[in-house]
Amino acid sequence: MELMQKKLYELLSSELPDSSFRLNEPLKEHAYTKLGGPADIYAEAVCPEDAVYIIKQAKRHGVPVTLIGNGSNIIIRDGGIRGLVLSLSKMNKISVTGDTVIAEAGSRIIDVSRKAMEHSLSGLEFACGIPGTTGGALYMNAGAYGGQISDVLQKTLVLTAEGSILELGQEELLLSYRNSIIAEKKFIVLKAEFKLSIDCQEDISARMKENTVARESKQPLEFPSCGSVFKRPPGHYAGKLIQDSGLRGKNIGGAEVSRKHAGFIINKDNCTANDYLALIEYVRKTVKEKQGVELETEVIVLGEEFYKGHHA
Repeated sequence: MELMQKKLYELLSSELPDSSFRLNEPLKEHAYTKLGGPADIYAEAVCPEDAVYIIKQAKRHGVPVTLIGNGSNIIIRDGGIRGLVLSLSKMNKISVTGDTVIAEAGSRIIDVSRKAMEHSLSGLEFACGIPGTTGGALYMNAGAYGGQISDVLQKTLVLTAEGSILELGQEELLLSYRNSIIAEKKFIVLKAEFKLSIDCQEDISARMKENTVARESKQPLEFPSCGSVFKRPPGHYAGKLIQDSGLRGKNIGGAEVSRKHAGFIINKDNCTANDYLALIEYVRKTVKEKQGVELETEVIVLGEEFYKGHHA
């Protein structure tokens, strides 16, 4: 495997000069939590064609591929990730035609919502504070403030695990609460098309500002975190359940349940991924014991607990 990884790295570096490739890259530099060990090979694709080529070559060399967006809704373990880690954050082109916005997978959904507003298009105001990428937003049918991706998505272009490119309509994606067929089938989103409605730009901007103020006043944005850790349990709010269980301010190592919003766990003092994950489990166990509700995480956990040395 080590030899095949080295061959893959050399091939990709020579064949795709516009994309970038690094060995033993610290993944904490690419995650909102500021956690995570190294990737054997870290790749940043600049266009869908490069992304497809990277994935096909990795498969041909027997090197596993892990996809990350901009690292906003993931926890990377302290041992890092073996094989090739592919970031699509440089695939960030956004275009507008009439009432349709087309965005590449690596574009920030915040930027997509702003582009829509600039063209007097309404429907993505809810996304103005979601820190993830367009691909990540589709993956989990992201939502906030009463809206979600499934409300406005028209179609998407995906790469299958077998290397085929498919165009899927909204109804084919089986979008549900924080889930989609993209997650189930391990599709890789390349671009998405959103169908919006024309509205007064000032009204759209006002709604976005209202959402932004609400987010900044309630969420601990001054600390590294993975965002909202838990899905909303039916009939409850995760943050309130955690707060009512007396867990606000609870810490393990450098990880802490936010005092500002108990639904967030923050990296307050150079915590490890082990600290962070241990605190998540402690919160789940305590809420189950005290409130009788099983909390389900919406954050994605990647990588290995221990790093066993250089692999590439």
